[in-house]
Amino acid sequence: MSLVAATILSANEIQLPKISVESTTVTEVSKNAQVSADLAQALSSSVPSIDMNRRSGIANDIYIRGQKRDNISVDVDGTKVCGACVNRMDPPISHIVTNQIEEVEVIEGPYDVENFGTLSGGVKITTKEPTKELQGEVNFGLGSWGYKKIGASVSGGTDRVRALLSFSHESSDQYEDGDGNTIAQQIDNYAALNPAAAGTKFKPEFHDMEAYTKKSVMSKIYIKTLEDQELRLSYTGNRSDDVLYGNSKMDAIYDDSNIYSIEYNIDNLTNLYKNLNIQYYYSNVDHPMATKYRMSSNNPMMDNTNHLTTDMRGLKLKNWFDLNGYKLLAGLDASERKWDGDYYNTTTGVALTTPKSINDAKTKNRAIFAKLEKAYGNFSFSAGARYDDTKITSGSVAESNTYSALSTNIFTSYNLDSKNRIFLGIGSATRVPDARELYFISSNGSTVGTSDLKQTTNNEIDFGYEALYDSFSFKIKTFYSMLDDYIYYNNDLASNKFVNIDAKVYGAELTASYYAADNITIDLGASYKRGKKDDAISGQTDKDLADMAPLRGKIAVNYEYANKCIATAEVQGSDKWSDIDSDNGEQVLKAWAVMNMKIKHQIDKHAEISVGVNNLFNQTYAMNNTYTDLTLITAGGASDVMLMNEPGRYFYTNLTFKF
Repeated sequence: MSLVAATILSANEIQLPKISVESTTVTEVSKNAQVSADLAQALSSSVPSIDMNRRSGIANDIYIRGQKRDNISVDVDGTKVCGACVNRMDPPISHIVTNQIEEVEVIEGPYDVENFGTLSGGVKITTKEPTKELQGEVNFGLGSWGYKKIGASVSGGTDRVRALLSFSHESSDQYEDGDGNTIAQQIDNYAALNPAAAGTKFKPEFHDMEAYTKKSVMSKIYIKTLEDQELRLSYTGNRSDDVLYGNSKMDAIYDDSNIYSIEYNIDNLTNLYKNLNIQYYYSNVDHPMATKYRMSSNNPMMDNTNHLTTDMRGLKLKNWFDLNGYKLLAGLDASERKWDGDYYNTTTGVALTTPKSINDAKTKNRAIFAKLEKAYGNFSFSAGARYDDTKITSGSVAESNTYSALSTNIFTSYNLDSKNRIFLGIGSATRVPDARELYFISSNGSTVGTSDLKQTTNNEIDFGYEALYDSFSFKIKTFYSMLDDYIYYNNDLASNKFVNIDAKVYGAELTASYYAADNITIDLGASYKRGKKDDAISGQTDKDLADMAPLRGKIAVNYEYANKCIATAEVQGSDKWSDIDSDNGEQVLKAWAVMNMKIKHQIDKHAEISVGVNNLFNQTYAMNNTYTDLTLITAGGASDVMLMNEPGRYFYTNLTFKF
């Protein structure tokens, strides 16, 4: 395709302005995310459209505009990453740690044609690249509840070869909520009120064990083969051990992942043909979750493990062209995901008589995509299209599921003057069901998945306004999303619990900065969303859509002193969460507000220290709800699922040395 396109197109060499969809880019992630290596926490603190789903002390998940799981895509340097756990203990963003990241682009809406499954948003993670100059960094972190972290990276090379090596190691005891309860004690308190949940308590010998240990390494080698040509090799490995999941019935014994990438990049082939990039990637995850640390495992019949593995391999070809003022991207995308899971007795290793949780499921996708960008004076636009053909098979289902879809979008921007602009986007995107939604079988033998699910389509419109003045900046974005055949969990069904419904989601996000003085800046961020089913699910009455967090926001005051030294005081808060899907496990959550404070002091050009405290006034609160598409601790009913509190007052410090 590249050779044909280069032959039939012609144009003069031009200088194009950068045009992109209206996404949010978080830069210098490794410098600013100093509480832990958890990317979910860093993003939810920085981007109004993102909420965090607390699962443990680490490896937490995210929502974008109330959408999670396969409704949002995650890629790391062009590599699509998936988790293995059916209960979302290892979400895709947990397989990369913050000290390895250069920037993160958060796509809000169906405006990414390069990646498979970007239904309502996506996260594009760009990790650090090797440099020619020799440079390095060593980072030490300490925090409340025995948190310890050490990270280091070194990079350097020549005109022909550049290399980077980065590693990190962190661990922590169980955090305490505002009432002083550890993760284990939160379960104890729930079980005291709900004796039917007593088996989910930690055994005495594990009651005070560490919450997790996480190790990660990343290596890259870039080799200049010819002028404007480069071979790029990278590997990222993560090893997490004994991760405790407080409101789940199991914990992760370990969670191991590997991400490999081989990429070849050619720039400036001709005046017309600007770039060719071809990439092969492979990632795998090994994730056994077990009742080993819980009281239930004292019963040999309950001493069980669900051992899940997944791997993802893909090949992507991208070509950029300049065509008489138009910037054209054309590409091919192919991937295959394998997902498998087995139940067995943890002590004996003997397989259970229950069928496999996921039986050798394969999702094969083939796609072609294109994107066109152009600027006309004050007006610019970006238009994209993607055609997908997908086949999903399982070892337990005779018939395969096949899906095909065309996704399209257009995003326009108009500069009212040099300081004000408006933008409008219209997009349509699809995503297919995953193997859990189609085929998953629970440990009691019931079939949770629904094998004849339809693919989901999101038709969305976005509108916004942005102002950039010397003394302040302001951006507001609104959206209205129409979800056809949205995949939803029906808790009332005994089996085949996933169903297709139609729903609407709408809301707005606001960001603003005010430069009050030369050394004082005030930052503001807020988001609001609502989700409604078109009709209540059969047998239910609640039309509220799950996972739709209420009005939330933050305001921060930053004071710059000396040279590059910053003191920050921040208040984060949320309205009462009362628009809930009570038929499917959600609960009314009280409003909350917490204060965070931090000082980032530049000692000299080679060293800096940060000292901070989160939740200064030690508030007890819960950030995320209890929608039963996750298997959480319950005494038996959808209305009494265990709620997990956020950490209480947390002190931390980081010391960084650079050379």
